[in-house]
Amino acid sequence: MPHDIKRIALALLISALAACSRTNATAGGTGRETLRIALAQDVKSLNPLLASTTQEGFVTRFMFEPLVSADANGKPVPILASSVPSLANGGISRDGLTVTYRLRPDARWTDGVPVSSKDVRFSWQAIMNPANNVVSRHGYDDVAAIDTPDGRTAVVHLKKPFAPFVNTFFSESDQPYMLVPEHVLARYPNMNQIPFNSAPGVTDGPFRFQQWVRGDRITLTANDAFFLGKPGLRAIEIHVIPDENTAVDSLRTHAVDYVYQPSIVTNEALRSAPGVHIVWVNANGYEGLGLNTTHAPLGDPRVRQAIAYAIDRKRLVDTLTFGQERVASEDLPGWMAGSDRSGSPPYDPAKARALLREAGVKTPLDLVLVTDSGNATHKREAVELQSMLSQAGINVEVKTYPGDLLYATAGAGGILNGGNFDMALWPWYGGMDADNSSQFSCANRPPNGYNEARYCNPEMERLQNVALTSYDPATRAAAYRGIEALVRRDNPLIIFWWQRQQEALGVDLKGFAPNPVEESWNAWQWSL
Repeated sequence: MPHDIKRIALALLISALAACSRTNATAGGTGRETLRIALAQDVKSLNPLLASTTQEGFVTRFMFEPLVSADANGKPVPILASSVPSLANGGISRDGLTVTYRLRPDARWTDGVPVSSKDVRFSWQAIMNPANNVVSRHGYDDVAAIDTPDGRTAVVHLKKPFAPFVNTFFSESDQPYMLVPEHVLARYPNMNQIPFNSAPGVTDGPFRFQQWVRGDRITLTANDAFFLGKPGLRAIEIHVIPDENTAVDSLRTHAVDYVYQPSIVTNEALRSAPGVHIVWVNANGYEGLGLNTTHAPLGDPRVRQAIAYAIDRKRLVDTLTFGQERVASEDLPGWMAGSDRSGSPPYDPAKARALLREAGVKTPLDLVLVTDSGNATHKREAVELQSMLSQAGINVEVKTYPGDLLYATAGAGGILNGGNFDMALWPWYGGMDADNSSQFSCANRPPNGYNEARYCNPEMERLQNVALTSYDPATRAAAYRGIEALVRRDNPLIIFWWQRQQEALGVDLKGFAPNPVEESWNAWQWSL
């Protein structure tokens, strides 16, 4: 498209958004009660149990709630539960096999029906239903049964002790699920293609669904009966703006109030924009490269190690993040217990070529790298990796896909979950717990989890078992240090940097206090 046409298209889009803002001002008196958010890609579903991307989790969280969340400091806080189960308060049994949740008496669905223990049991059963296209069952598959002695009590019986359970089960895990209404959805044999996914009419969060114009916007309105308090906003409009430059310009001209998770490449433009405030969120996350270990010759750890030596991580951090991120060597960030922090291997193309020869690989080796089509940093990152890997005799073909297809479940034709790649740029956000078994355990290979690398190693299994079954923090931390050493040695994932996510806000947005997993967890406290 010629540059002049691009400028005209950009001007028209921003003008349309601004016109929408003026309409809101006329209707509401001040125009400061509707929050407008720019989202880089549309979602595939508004059913929180079918969420497979951070964008879908962010959007559905406005409408649905978990049992337990975390505050801005990462401390667990009860939401639908009246307290966070622990050994100290008796919510977790001494043998670690029973976890009891007592629900708030005032939590209700928007049709007036109380949120009950039956919703807890049904939501778990829906996740475990093999007919449902859920992206992960990690932790939920450790549940043997759930008893509901009364409407406000759910007693969860585990097959074995599972230390991360409270931070996993309808909480802030690496796949944060929320409850869904049993009385609305129990009649369906599966949830994959039901009206609720496009128009969830019964919710329990601070905002209600109003409209979804696919590819354009999602509109939500305040749920004044929300059990944690009347929301400070009257409405939220989520605008789908695939181009990050357009999103930044929209924020600069006040056509939107918040750009969700803009990639780091936008940092300079955002810092210079008047009326824009950047919030940095320290996350249990990273940016890296996933390698499909089921594709020859990537099943050979020497080949994966060669790729690791061929990548100059410091250069990636310096050129792609403007020095805002920290070079990493494995997945757990340095501030978490269990992080190994031994340092990444040096950039050594000669060593990479020697390892390929040792593995019997003829060069040039042709590999396909997949990534999303909307993230500007990923586009630059792919080009950098092409250049670096070519120095080691590896030719890289880059294929881009819309995010909703790239990250979709295997049943929905997802590229990563379907294993249709050699290498993939892998931006990851974990949960509140150090638990990374969903990425590295054999049982969590798709369609059962996020181990898209299809990595399976006996020593990893042993260490994960120790980390997952012990409630002793020191024992768990020691196990994770061993896990991190294996990640660094075997390279199922090659980690570039630890994520410090930027969020771009207009200065008028108040109450924004993201936790390390979910930005919208306290949306009822937001105001303009």
